[in-house]
Amino acid sequence: MLTPEIQKMLDHYNAGLELYKQRNFQKAMEEFRKAVEIIPEDGPSKLYLERCEHFIETPPPADWDGVFVMTTK
Repeated sequence: MLTPEIQKMLDHYNAGLELYKQRNFQKAMEEFRKAVEIIPEDGPSKLYLERCEHFIETPPPADWDGVFVMTTK
């Protein structure tokens, strides 16, 4: 069963994920930050925050399909 807190976090995470897929990385970061504020140990939101930062600094190519390619291990 989802608690209201978890549901609110998931709402922000899902909004962030949709914005991420639309290449709107700044707004996606806002949503992922809100998710982490609610549940600080939320790993997926933290991961997408890092990816948004990366793509803000180094935008993906025009034909980007949403996949993140790791360049280091």
